[in-house]
Amino acid sequence: MAPRFRTVVVDVDSTLSAVEGIDWLASRLSEDVRAHVVETTGRAMRGEVRLIDIFASRMDLVAPSKEDIAALAAEYVSRVEPGAAESLAKLTNGGVRVVLVSGGLREAILPLARALGITDHDVNAVAIYFGDGGAYKDFDRNSPMTRNGGKAELIGSLSLEKPILGVGDGITDLELKTAVPPAVDAFAAYTGVIDRPVVTAGADYIIKSFEELPPIVLA
Repeated sequence: MAPRFRTVVVDVDSTLSAVEGIDWLASRLSEDVRAHVVETTGRAMRGEVRLIDIFASRMDLVAPSKEDIAALAAEYVSRVEPGAAESLAKLTNGGVRVVLVSGGLREAILPLARALGITDHDVNAVAIYFGDGGAYKDFDRNSPMTRNGGKAELIGSLSLEKPILGVGDGITDLELKTAVPPAVDAFAAYTGVIDRPVVTAGADYIIKSFEELPPIVLA
C-alpha cells in the first residue's frame, strides 16, 4: 500500500533537535545577549515580529565563528529528539522522501542530517560564511529561510512528490500550509520541545513525539 504522504518536510530547531540554534549560540555569550536573542526568536516563531526584521541583527550580535558552529553541530546531534532516527528511517524505508527545511545555519545542521541518513541535497538551511582564521563574516542574505513565507516559497519550488506533509513547531513552519498556494498538503505541529498555541491551532495533526509520525505518514 502506498504511503499517505510521499514527502515529509521537517523543521530542525526545536523539532528534529531540542536545540534552538541561534539561542544556543547566544547562550555562550553574555546573559544580556542570550536573553535578547531568546526573546526575539520566540516572538518571531509566534508570528509577533517578522523574521526578516530580526534575522540579521541576531546574527550580527552572535557572530558565530567556525569553532562555534562546530560546537553547535555537536549539540544538534547530541540532543536529537527521542525516536527521531528510528521514525525517519521507517519513513525512508517505506519509500518516503525526508527533506529538512530550516531557518538555522546549514553548516551546523549538515552533521545531524548525515547522522540521520539524510543527504546534503535534502538539507535546506541558511549558509554561513567565514573569514580568515574562521571568524564570522556573513550569512546568505538572499536565503528565503531568513524571511516569513520563505520556507513555503522554497518547498514550492522543489517539485517534490506529493502529497507532502510539513512538520514543525513555529509560525514559519505553519506557513508551509497557510501560504497561497500551500506548499504542503497537510501540516503536523510538533510539540515535543515547545507548544505554541498559534501553531497548533492551524495544524492538521499535533504530535508530541516522532514515534507518532510513521502512523500518520505510512497509513
